[in-house]
Amino acid sequence: MAKSTLPVIQVLRDTAQRLATQAPYQWGHMGSCNCGHLAQTVTRLTKAEIHARAMQRYGDWERQLIDYCPTSGLPIDQTIDEMLALGFSRQDLTHLERLADPTIRAAIPFERRNSLRHNQRDDVVLYLRTWADLLENSLLAGIVLPDFAPQPVPAPAPEQQVAALVS
Repeated sequence: MAKSTLPVIQVLRDTAQRLATQAPYQWGHMGSCNCGHLAQTVTRLTKAEIHARAMQRYGDWERQLIDYCPTSGLPIDQTIDEMLALGFSRQDLTHLERLADPTIRAAIPFERRNSLRHNQRDDVVLYLRTWADLLENSLLAGIVLPDFAPQPVPAPAPEQQVAALVS
């Protein structure tokens, strides 16, 4: 699963929010599908720019991820590079396109999980938000706060008490 970092969590939440507020969504379009929307958020490229990059090589996102080569010089590989550098894996992105990560799906309420469809905007939003919540919980679980309880003040030794009374 993606790295549990604030930037990854924020990108997932931002992508979900954009989709929830009616950003153009089209599962069959490389720049407007599940991975395309995440790529828009990560790279700040438009859907048209991402689509044009992807069309320089054959295949959908799954095929692009299989054929990915960091030294190819292809623009789509540069787009994937940015997503990987942020903390996503190729498997994360493959799962995103089909809403297929078993850990994320298991965290979705049962009644929604069974009807989850990879090409439905609301289901993608739910998947992205659930993923962000899982990563956030993981991040928070790894934070150990220091003990801020007041520490007892040690009592002075008996000879110090006597010296204080004499002076």
